[in-house]
Amino acid sequence: MLATLGLDATSFFLVLVAAFVGALVQGSIGFGLNLIVAPVVAAYRPEALPAAAILLAIPMTAGSALREHTHIDRAAVYWTTLGRLPGVVGGAWLVAMLDAETLAMTIGACVLAGVGMSLASPRFRIDRRSQAIAGLVGGLMGTASSIGGPPMALLYQHEPGPIVRSTLGATFLIGTALSLLALAFAGEVRGFHIVFAGAIAPAVLAGLLASRFLHESLDAGWLRPCVLGFAALAGLGVLARGVMLLR
Repeated sequence: MLATLGLDATSFFLVLVAAFVGALVQGSIGFGLNLIVAPVVAAYRPEALPAAAILLAIPMTAGSALREHTHIDRAAVYWTTLGRLPGVVGGAWLVAMLDAETLAMTIGACVLAGVGMSLASPRFRIDRRSQAIAGLVGGLMGTASSIGGPPMALLYQHEPGPIVRSTLGATFLIGTALSLLALAFAGEVRGFHIVFAGAIAPAVLAGLLASRFLHESLDAGWLRPCVLGFAALAGLGVLARGVMLLR
């Protein structure tokens, strides 16, 4: 199996650990899986991105949405999905048209700008317009880089933990499916990506199950700092990827 994946035992173990930790983070604060998984996969098997990472998000987002489904903001799911449609198309176009380093650095800068705006303006107004914009930007980023969580996470950073996790899970599940369809249409999803994601998926499910033990602590006041911190890490990580590609 490892030969099929193009990994040796050590790199496969490290990818599994990254998937577990990423799922643990996303299951706790609502996003973060591909923030942690994508850089590790990029180091050992860059050909697997972004399709394999997006495939991994399907069981993660479905589990997050179902676990606290009574808290889902259904209006947000609707308006975010409407906004995400053009974002997905734009993200697939960017993957096809732009060089990887320019794409990575642009996305990373946008994420960091969003974190800066959040720190300067403590609360974003949640309404149809902001939900649609978050969906648009998230769809573009998620399709282009597999890291589409920060826009919605920043919008909902002040909401209670169950609302954040379940709403982000539901919106990301739909968004992941749309991104996957767009990449498939562009010819960027192949059998190798499905096999790769399938081999890593058990670690994602294990992380999701373990994350439930962190909910109480995070919901006591640590959720927003974690959201902002991981959003900043996402931006820095994508920027670093762009810098490495320039070398």
